[in-house]
Amino acid sequence: MNVEPRKATDSLVVMTELVLPNDTNLFGNLMGGRLMYWMDIAAALAAGKHCNAPVVTASVDNISFEAPIKLGNVVHIEAKVTRAFNSSMEVHLNVWGEDYTHQYKYKSNEAYYTFVALDPNRKPRQVPPVIIETEEENKLYEGALRRRQIRLILGGKMKPNDAAELKALFVKD
Repeated sequence: MNVEPRKATDSLVVMTELVLPNDTNLFGNLMGGRLMYWMDIAAALAAGKHCNAPVVTASVDNISFEAPIKLGNVVHIEAKVTRAFNSSMEVHLNVWGEDYTHQYKYKSNEAYYTFVALDPNRKPRQVPPVIIETEEENKLYEGALRRRQIRLILGGKMKPNDAAELKALFVKD
């Protein structure tokens, strides 16, 4: 099994979709569920590229919708692994809408997805560490441990007192 560290940029996936009538709600906006479906695909591709293995979605968090994407607009989804743990990887996504008619691009939302890599027996397997190269990648990498601890606490898999990274933000020695 190859667990040699891999660059965050090696996992980058850019997915583009056109918003068609069947993708919209009564107001002519892209349905949130459809966008989340596309985001899940892009994030899974990024995680799979990072570990070169099949992956499954473990969690989706912090999806914040800033602006609707209208019928006929184009959706651009960028997904990249921010940090790898033992068998899981956090993927950060940025989503933009693009209006070709009025010729402008705007941020729609962003989110974090977590994936677990699986071996041929569908059991979790080790994933390669992430090599960070930019200030932005470092910012996302550093925050990933805190976001992971929040996910584990909310999922009942970690006690709040065991979340050392989070406690360090609030409790001074």
